[in-house]
Amino acid sequence: LNFYKKKVGVLNKKNKALLSKVLCVGVLSLGVISTANAALVSTLGGLAVYDTDRDISWLADANAGAGSSFDNGSNTTDGRMTWDNANAWATSLNVGGVMGWRLPTAFNADGTGPCSGFNCTGSEMGHLFHVEGITAAAPGVFSNVQPNVYWSGTEFSPNPSFAWGFSFGGGFQDAGGKGNDLFAWAVHSGDVGASAVSEPGTIVLMGLGLVGLLGLGRRQRRR
Repeated sequence: LNFYKKKVGVLNKKNKALLSKVLCVGVLSLGVISTANAALVSTLGGLAVYDTDRDISWLADANAGAGSSFDNGSNTTDGRMTWDNANAWATSLNVGGVMGWRLPTAFNADGTGPCSGFNCTGSEMGHLFHVEGITAAAPGVFSNVQPNVYWSGTEFSPNPSFAWGFSFGGGFQDAGGKGNDLFAWAVHSGDVGASAVSEPGTIVLMGLGLVGLLGLGRRQRRR
C-alpha cells in the first residue's frame, strides 16, 4: 500500500510540474503575441487606435469634433475650434462607454520640452507623425486626418494666451493664440479597449490543457 501511495505521489508531482510548464508557456505565448503586434493597434471596436509605443489611445476619427456643439470655426461643420472649446470637447467625450479623454500633450515623453519647429518627435502628435508615419496624406489606420494644425493641451508658458499645436500637413510644432480656430484630436492614457480585448484562441487552448491535466490527476488518484 505504501508503495502505491509513493507512486501516486510521484505522479502527482509530475502533474504539478507539467501544469507549471503549461502555465509558463501560456504566459510566454501571450507575451509573444502582444509584442508581435504593430505599434498602432485598432481597439474599442474600431473606435480608437492604441499606440503601444506611447501607451495612449487615439480616436480613430481624427476629426470627430466636426459638427459638434464645440465646432465654432468659420465653417461650423469643419471641426475647427478655439483652444478652450477643443479642451471642453475632449473632456466631454464618451466613446464606447469610455470617458477621460484629453488633448495630446506637446511635452516629450520624459517631460522635457516642448520642442519647437520640425522633427519634434518627442511629443505625442510628433511621435505619431514622425515615428509612426501618420500624415494627412498617409493617414494609415486613421480617418479624416486634416492637413492642418491640431491643438495640443499644453499651454505656451511664456504667454498664457498661447498654446502649442502640431501640423499634420507640414510636421512642425509651434505655439499660437488660443482664439485661433484649429482642429482637435482626442487621446486617452492607456489602451481604452484593454478590458474588452483578450487572446481568445490562446486562452481557450490553455483552458482545455488545464482541464485535461486536472482530469488525468483525478484518474490517477482513484487508482
